[in-house]
Amino acid sequence: MKTLLPLSLALMWLAGCAKAPEPVVEKPKPKSAYLVYVTNEGSGDMTVIDPDEPNAVATIPLGKRPRGIHAFGGMIYVALSGSPAAPPGVDESTLPPPDKSADGIGVVDIAQGKVLRKVFGGSDPEQFAVSRDGKVLYIANEDAAGLGIVDLAEGKLITNVPTGEEPEGVTLSPDGKFVYVTSEDEGTVSVVSTATNKAVKKIKVGRRPRSVEFLPDGTKAFVTNENDAALSVLDTVKQVKLRTLPLGEGMKPMGTAMTKDGKTLFVSTGRGKKVLVIDTATEKITASIEAGQRPWGIALSPDEKLLFTANGPSNDVSVIDVATNTLLRKVKAGDKPWGVITVAR
Repeated sequence: MKTLLPLSLALMWLAGCAKAPEPVVEKPKPKSAYLVYVTNEGSGDMTVIDPDEPNAVATIPLGKRPRGIHAFGGMIYVALSGSPAAPPGVDESTLPPPDKSADGIGVVDIAQGKVLRKVFGGSDPEQFAVSRDGKVLYIANEDAAGLGIVDLAEGKLITNVPTGEEPEGVTLSPDGKFVYVTSEDEGTVSVVSTATNKAVKKIKVGRRPRSVEFLPDGTKAFVTNENDAALSVLDTVKQVKLRTLPLGEGMKPMGTAMTKDGKTLFVSTGRGKKVLVIDTATEKITASIEAGQRPWGIALSPDEKLLFTANGPSNDVSVIDVATNTLLRKVKAGDKPWGVITVAR
């Protein structure tokens, strides 16, 4: 005679025999290939942006007035200044006295996300360049009207090379043999030899030159002249100015970014609110992109698919699609974003 199990026991037995469902394991989201770092002059910090995220992912305290920014060997170097910002038209003699103890080049460890030390960088450093071997910094020092050359390991000033009043843009030639330094006051570019640490040529360009960008082969350079709404084209072999390229009324050319193949130059235009796209072979403007409020700092992603601009008055960073020359979105940054770079992970 068969013994029947009560219904409740039968159901429990069947449940025990049934195969338990496999747990759902979410795959971790792959990391983006690079991060974007933005110096915020007003808030004294650095915004970190993941291009795959809608908002900034981190903020790193830096010091007073961070502006110029470069990366080398796992470190990010940032120019810090204790001199108060002077808006256009303001008498600088009416401003508070500068805090010289705040001047220097902050060294940020990318992995740790913090400032490790501050290197002496002369008085009121703004823009700078890093030597090819990462051992020397070439720094525009407005107060000294020259280029400060600093031994990075020792943190000591090697020499200061006179370049004219209000030095601004500092760019190393592709072969590392020369540093080109703009003088806003004189409207010139000084060519400094990295072998001798002496100026070998001064080239007259235009009014209020801001930055210099080389072709990858080093044969030609473009200089942004803010108050002329134009670019100066330099022959960097003969070290002479070739011609001037008008950019249009209302443009205030500031920062530049060049594609790796040297075919395309992107120019931020400050109060012009645009990024201009220039074919370097024809030297013609091929596109104009509405970027935001006063775009200044500008950088391409490592894969050159996106372009980023730091927009000071609106406290944000524009993300631009290079293939379509369209503004995709804006990411909130700190107060008065100034410089921007991208660093591969």
